[in-house]
Amino acid sequence: MNGAAGAHDRAPEWAHLDADCLVAIKPSGLLSVPGRGEAHQDCLARRVQAHVPDALVVHRLDMATSGLMLFARGASAQRALSRAFAAREVGKRYIAVAQGRIEPPHGEIDLPLIADWPRRPLQKVDVRTGKPSLTRYRVLETDPSADCTRLELEPVTGRAHQLRVHLQAIGHPILGDALYAPPEVQARAARLLLHAAQLRFVHPTSGMALDIRSPAPF
Repeated sequence: MNGAAGAHDRAPEWAHLDADCLVAIKPSGLLSVPGRGEAHQDCLARRVQAHVPDALVVHRLDMATSGLMLFARGASAQRALSRAFAAREVGKRYIAVAQGRIEPPHGEIDLPLIADWPRRPLQKVDVRTGKPSLTRYRVLETDPSADCTRLELEPVTGRAHQLRVHLQAIGHPILGDALYAPPEVQARAARLLLHAAQLRFVHPTSGMALDIRSPAPF
């Protein structure tokens, strides 16, 4: 058995599991879905499907981001949950640690985003042609001695790399961000300090409101 196959056999950490949907906790550095080439086949989706074969992807997290990722069990549940994401009926909260002191202690970052085509997969702010993108934030703790801020983030829209680009754009890149932070901020953490900590959604069959949480590992 090769190394990738062995990795697929490792059971993910479950935050929720029932007959219609599940929530797994993705480690930082693991792909959400398979990439191109044999070296990029290990991913959370395959690890989940090795134990729950009918699991289907509903949304994705960046490779560097850890935390809660929702899967449907079967096509009907996938359609219902995908519709909920598209209608912005799924509540998402992230925990991040960013460079500097963020003021005011709560607010919104409303900056349109677009793919930075010459430097793909990077994204960038573009006020002329970017897609509307909105992030709400709330400061949890400021550490003046370390010159960083721990905060809760709510992506109202779901653009690629939205939280990372929005924080970088206001001058507070996330620690450990190898894509958007300057080298000295990248070096402050061994991983991207961004974690999907909460998912709130309506169960696709029972209609029950679910609130799934996972504490940040940093």
